[in-house]
Amino acid sequence: MLRPSRMRAVMRGWARCDKVGGTFSPFARACESAASDAMKDSQRDPTTTEIEAAVFRRLRGHLMQERPDVQNIDLMILAGFCRNCLADWYREAAQDRGLDMDRDAAREAVYGMPFNDWKASHQKPATPEQLAAFEESQRARGKR
Repeated sequence: MLRPSRMRAVMRGWARCDKVGGTFSPFARACESAASDAMKDSQRDPTTTEIEAAVFRRLRGHLMQERPDVQNIDLMILAGFCRNCLADWYREAAQDRGLDMDRDAAREAVYGMPFNDWKASHQKPATPEQLAAFEESQRARGKR
């Protein structure tokens, strides 16, 4: 059974779904997929959720404490996501569960401190080479 907050999120998504020319639009297919995922989440073994949470905490610790030298732009170039992406996903997951969370609160949850403090301590300005590599990686993935 879906929690009421998750059901509301799924229903909001379905309310925006539409049909185009007799077939479901890509957005409608995404809504259907989200509803399917929500059903799977509600039937998930609690142990699986605990394991996934432990993996997330380990990834977060690795990126924040063990490898703060790895720059966000390098993560974006190589992996297509960075610490800020994790914070965005964290915020979206919280909002899907009916929690009110803004960008700064999500970043603090991921970074373990206010983002501006972490940035001042660990993040360097991107070099022209990093910016060029980032642009190329975005083009290669069809993002720009």
